[in-house]
Order: sequence, then C-alpha cells, then structure tokens
Amino acid sequence: MPKPFPARPLPLPLRGLVRLRPAADIWHKAAFSAAATMAVCDLVLLSLGRLDLVLYTAAGALCALYGHDRPYAVRARTLAWVVLATVAGVGIALTCAALVPSAPLLVLGASLLAAAHKMVCDATRIGPPGNVVLTFVTSSAFFVPQRIGEVPGHLGLVLAGGALAWLVCMAPALVRPYGPERIAAARALEAAAGLLRAEAADAARARHATAAAVSAARRALGHEAAPRDALRRAVAQADAALTAGPADPAGAERLLAHARLLRREGAPAARLRAHAHLVPVGVRVAVGATLAGWVSLALGSAHPYWAVVTAAAVFQANTTSTWQRAVQRALGNLLGLLLFTALLPLARSGEVALVLLTLLLQIGAEAFIARNYWLGSVCVTPMALLLGEFGGRHPAGALVADRWTDTLVGVVVGLTVCALVTNRRAAGRVHEALERAAAAREAARAAAGGPADGVRAARERLGAALLELREAVDVAAGEWWQAAWPRRRAAEEEREGYRVLAALGAGAGAGGAAGDDIAPRHGRGPRTPVPAADGRI
Repeated sequence: MPKPFPARPLPLPLRGLVRLRPAADIWHKAAFSAAATMAVCDLVLLSLGRLDLVLYTAAGALCALYGHDRPYAVRARTLAWVVLATVAGVGIALTCAALVPSAPLLVLGASLLAAAHKMVCDATRIGPPGNVVLTFVTSSAFFVPQRIGEVPGHLGLVLAGGALAWLVCMAPALVRPYGPERIAAARALEAAAGLLRAEAADAARARHATAAAVSAARRALGHEAAPRDALRRAVAQADAALTAGPADPAGAERLLAHARLLRREGAPAARLRAHAHLVPVGVRVAVGATLAGWVSLALGSAHPYWAVVTAAAVFQANTTSTWQRAVQRALGNLLGLLLFTALLPLARSGEVALVLLTLLLQIGAEAFIARNYWLGSVCVTPMALLLGEFGGRHPAGALVADRWTDTLVGVVVGLTVCALVTNRRAAGRVHEALERAAAAREAARAAAGGPADGVRAARERLGAALLELREAVDVAAGEWWQAAWPRRRAAEEEREGYRVLAALGAGAGAGGAAGDDIAPRHGRGPRTPVPAADGRI
C-alpha cells in the first residue's frame, strides 16, 4: 500500500526566481491597446476638468489587456464578457462601498469576489493577465468613497471605458482579419523547430510545448470536427464490428474505451468534475485574501485592498508556483516603490505629466511582465499608486509605508494559507487525466485506417488528453503535501500517447495505413521515431 503522504515536504526552490525569459511575442498588442484606450479616456476627462473620475474609466480601459491571442470572432465574445464582468464586479464593489460601513466586511466582500475571479478565469482559461487585473479593479472599488446615487454614473464610465477597449482591440481586424490565426500557426512552427533542436534531457518539455502550440493553432483555425459527425463515425465503427470475423478481444476493449469516452464527454456531471480541482484554489484565495485584508486593517493600513490584491495575486496552481510568485511579488513591489518615490516629483509637476507617466508605466508593465513577474511589478506598483493621484494628492510616506506593509502581509498570509489549505484534489486529478488519456489513446488506435475526418478528430482528442495529463502532473508535482500519485505510470502514458499520436499522423498522411504502427507492441520499439520522455515528471 502506498503511503498517503510523501515522506518529506517538497522543498521550495530559489533557483530561477529572478531569471529573465524571452519577451512575449505579442506583448505590445496588449500594452498599446490598453495605453491607447486609457489615453483617450484620460484626454477626454482632462479636457472636462474631471481627472478625479479616471479610476472608473481606467477600470473599463484595462479590459483591453485581454484576448489578443484569439481570433477576432472569439475575441469579440471574450472581451464582451470581460467588460460585463468588470462592470458587474465594480458595481457590486461600489454598492458595498456606499452601503457597508464596516471595513472588515468590505475586505471579506473583496476577497470572495477575488476567489470567484480566480476560479472563473482558471476554468475558462482566459489567459494573461488572468484574474489579477479584475481583482485589482474590483478590490480597489470596495474602498472608494461613494454615495449610492453616484453608482450608476460611475458604472456608466466603466462601461464606456470597456466599450472603447472592445473597439480598440477589434480594430486590427479591419486591416489584418486573420492575424491571430497566422500568429498561432507561426508559434506552432517555432515550437516544432525547438523540439527538433532539443537535447534529450529537454525533449519531454519541448514535446509538451509543441503539442500545446499545435493544439492552440488548431483551435484558432477552427478545424475541429462537428460533434454529430464524430458520433456517425463511432456508429460506423460499431457497424464494422458486425463483419469483423473472428473474436477480437483487443478490438472489443478499444470499442469499450471509445464508448466510455463518448459517455464522459458532454455529461453535465463530468463538466463539473473537470473543474473540481479549482475548488481548493478558490478556497485558498477566499481565505487568504480575507485574512490578509483583516490583518492589514488591524495594522492600521488605509488601503487594506492592497493586501487583498497581493494575496489573490500570489496564489497559483500549486505550492511551488505560489512560493515563486510571492517572492517575485515582494521583490517587484519593493523596487516599484523606489521607482514611485523617484517619479513622484515629476508626476506632481502637472496633470499632463501624470497622464504620460501612467501610460508609460502601463506599457512597461506589459513589456516586462512576460519576462518575469517581478520585473513587470516594478512598473505595476508605481502605476497603481499614480492612479490614486488623479483623485488628489496623498502623503507619499504614508502611501509607500502602506503599500509595503500590505505587500508583506499579503505575501506572508498567502503563503501560510497555501501551506495550510492543501490541494488534496491534485493527485486525484492525475488519476482522472490518466484514465482519459488511456481511453483517448485506445480510441485513436481504433480510428487508424478509417476516414480522414475520424483520424483527425481522434488525434485532436488524444492531443487534448495528453495536454490535460501534463497540466495535472505539473500541478501535482508542485504541491508540498498530498496523496501519492503514479509518477512512472504518468510518464509511460504520456510517452506512449505521443508515440500513437505521431504514428497516427504519419499513417494518415500515407493513406490511412497506420493500424500496424500504433498497435500495442511487446518488446519492440515504435516504427515512427518519437523523442522519449525522461521518465521524471
């Protein structure tokens, strides 16, 4: 019987915390879209003499940070939902700010909303910047002085900023309608080139990166088969079994595996179970953000929502990632406060200077955050503080002290809660992902030699299952205390799945004669060369 818990806690690494990665290839799209949207809003308010309303237009303008890796039809829907979510979240926050006099209750409300943002953004895979921007916007709004009669007008400004963000992000479709699809295809080619150049020790990670890029490109290009066609192909396989001749236990098992896969796909309960692993993450955010805000209040901070945002931002998929993000957040905030102190005299020299500095910091944040989170935080921290200057000047010393105190509170409380609220579902998710990957692999073998559409659908299903397996393994590998999970089996399943995936693709290109290449082998290697996994997950 395996031990329910590992023999010793997982060490928290320090190596690579501040190492810079290559810049994101489309960082400028998000950066300049958000900056352009904010610039238009700021110039309008500047001309009206109402820069005190910048916080509301900025909340909507920051929606321009989302969706830049998606085709325009998908981007339009995604951005619309982001704008509506922002308006709804700010509406809740402003209403609470106007009606709830208790600061601890406001912290609780901000924390619960932060937890909801985290779970929804992770479940929908919204992509960068994820839940952090939504949490920053709504948590700040909980502590903005507000009268209930002002809420509709302020929400109108948020909606106006969001509508402008939507237009700015959709404008490139007029000159390059298939730009996102081209970028997705280029990323897949670049990832494949990296795989061909990878050393043996890096082959598993490079193969995963290639599979993820290829999967993303397929989604962007919209080549998924219709569900009804997939069901017709499944029925055709069953019909073919009627004339298959002698008994075929292996063939029967493949058909049963395909049937289990079809039953699992699309079932409401299955969709709920697929996101069950996000519950511990949501609990961590809710508890951690609440406690951080309350501790900040107890220490006399005038901005407890900063502690809420910090705690919400440091929580990642597992303990190891949370530890890394916490250290990066603390380092970035410290350097950002030094930068804010240096820039403050220039920012207070005039309203135009304040607007320009805010825009430059916004661009810098997007340019640097993909290289490492701490480097992006160096720009985010002074930008957030300068946004508060639009409503009036505040004592610089008190601002810096509150920000640093709240950062430390959020980091310490976040790490503590992450250690105490263990993610017991991480190991279970690996087992479930293994089952799905094995079923998809058997279904792919059954589809070999069949119609081209069936082969393509089987490859896409198997590719998605392998991506899910790798994600589940990465999360489980970084949790410091959990039930045991089958590391070796996961490595073998991933290796075998990619072998079948490669053989099926090669067979499809040769007229569908891949059946022998992807049949189970005993004592023989695959005919199609596939980089072997290193066995360490």
